[in-house]
Amino acid sequence: MQKTLIMVFFGLILCALLAGCTSPTGAGIKTAGTTAPPTSPPLTTSVTTVIPTPIPVETLPEEQFVDLVLSKQRPDSSIHLLYNGGKGEVAVQNIMMKVTLSNGQVVQQLMNDGDRKPRRGDELVIEGTRGTDFVQVYLTSNGKTYKIIEEPLVLSYL
Repeated sequence: MQKTLIMVFFGLILCALLAGCTSPTGAGIKTAGTTAPPTSPPLTTSVTTVIPTPIPVETLPEEQFVDLVLSKQRPDSSIHLLYNGGKGEVAVQNIMMKVTLSNGQVVQQLMNDGDRKPRRGDELVIEGTRGTDFVQVYLTSNGKTYKIIEEPLVLSYL
């Protein structure tokens, strides 16, 4: 019982110290005299819209090249990204596909599920729409992320 009381006492002191309740009183603090604020012309504000600068599509360095095949399939409008490996497959850490559907919905999928790096033959499939879907593909290789594909996909009716 006595140990509990001592712990509570020290806990209260610690709380008081952290809260700043032990600071000196205002006797040593001098207040500034009151002065009228200077008059200034009325402020006019304008609203500007900030548009983010899009990241350009980058070409991978030759030693990091990998083959990716992007397609939109019939009859279900599904969007497929197939990874075929390549010269730089050893350095690939992650592949991410981001799709903005024609209805405004944004869907992202990672080829790296957290357990392993992407391997040849891995595929991402996202349910698309019958309209124009906009696809962006990002690849992380040697710790740097590249935007390697950015294109609208439309179903071909040939």
